[in-house]
Amino acid sequence: MFILGFAGCIGALRENTFLLKFFSVFLGIIFFLELTAGVLAFVFKDWIKDQLYFFINNNIRAYRDDIDLQNLIDFTQEYWQCCGAFGADDWNLNIYFNCTDSNASRERCGVPFSCCTKDPAEDVINTQCGYDARQKPVSGISLFCHLAQGAFRRALEYAGCCGSICDTVLSSSLVKEVDQQIVIYTKGCVPQFEKWLQDNLTIVAGIFIGIALLQIFGICLAQNLVSDIEAVRASW
Repeated sequence: MFILGFAGCIGALRENTFLLKFFSVFLGIIFFLELTAGVLAFVFKDWIKDQLYFFINNNIRAYRDDIDLQNLIDFTQEYWQCCGAFGADDWNLNIYFNCTDSNASRERCGVPFSCCTKDPAEDVINTQCGYDARQKPVSGISLFCHLAQGAFRRALEYAGCCGSICDTVLSSSLVKEVDQQIVIYTKGCVPQFEKWLQDNLTIVAGIFIGIALLQIFGICLAQNLVSDIEAVRASW
């Protein structure tokens, strides 16, 4: 892009038709490639979704191996409020977070802190909030401990729930189904990305149309300048 901009600038200042033609031709090629990419993305959207799924899962496997990659995944999951490619169980692909019996890691059956639902009352990020987040509780007491820092416990305390009543509520099948949703994001990043595109389709389309119009405008200006320069030279 620097070379292309440099060619257009110098070509206009020095009235160099070769540089101006170079600028307009390559800008046209870029515009054509962008248009082709947009059409292919619409036609092969299922293939792109699969590739995005494989890309995220490969990065999940290498989560602890690269700090920059780790920060990128954490940012993505926090921004889109998602966990994994299609769900939190995708973190079974990581050797530290999988739920296998042979995994001796403290993070076993957990997820990164970026998967955790945020508590507005907490000023400091709890980097251990994802520990055991995917471990199924076996009783109401263990579920209570599992949700110790969740909003559900605070709601029960506020309602004065305690003792056997609390244990009965916490051991219900309904709570067991939603306990992960209280602690962590359960939606995957691929569906959340699709939802984000649908919600911001007008903005995204406007940005691409704006860029395309600027490129067409640049091509027209370059070709018009070339025509003027050649017309002046022809009159000599």
